[in-house]
Amino acid sequence: MSDRFPVPQGKRREAPGRSPVALGGSRIQSSAKDVDTYIQQAPEERRSALTRLRDLCRQELKEFDEKMAYGGPSYARRGEIEVGFASQRNYTSLCILRQDALASQRAALAGLSVGRGCIRYTKPEKIDYSVVRKMLVATRRSNGPVC
Repeated sequence: MSDRFPVPQGKRREAPGRSPVALGGSRIQSSAKDVDTYIQQAPEERRSALTRLRDLCRQELKEFDEKMAYGGPSYARRGEIEVGFASQRNYTSLCILRQDALASQRAALAGLSVGRGCIRYTKPEKIDYSVVRKMLVATRRSNGPVC
C-alpha cells in the first residue's frame, strides 16, 4: 500500500476522484442515476433477481432511504448505508453491513462466498429470498456495528 493514501484500520481505500473501492476487488461501477435505470441496464438474466431484492428491501426497510451509492442500489438509515446490492462481473452481491444481521443467518449461507459484509451469488437461482428477508428484518431491528 502506498503511504500517499493511508487507510484507517477497518476502512476501505478511497481512490482519488472515485468512490471507495475494496482493495483487490473487481467491482463494476454503474453510472445509473436511479435504481430503476440501474436494473434496466443490468444483464437480462439478473434483472428479475435484482428487482426481487429491491422489492424485499422496500418492503422490509421502509424507514430507510433508497439511493444509488458506490455504483449500486443502497439503503441508508440516518445517513448510514446498511444494505446494498449490485450486479458484478461474475456474480450478484448483497451487502448486509450490520454485522449481527449477517451473523444471524451465517449458517443458512453455507456454500456461498461470504465476506465481512458481502454475500456473492454466482447465479441468481442461488439466492434464497427467505434468508434475505430474515437478514433485512434483522438489519431493521439492529443498532449493532456496521462493517
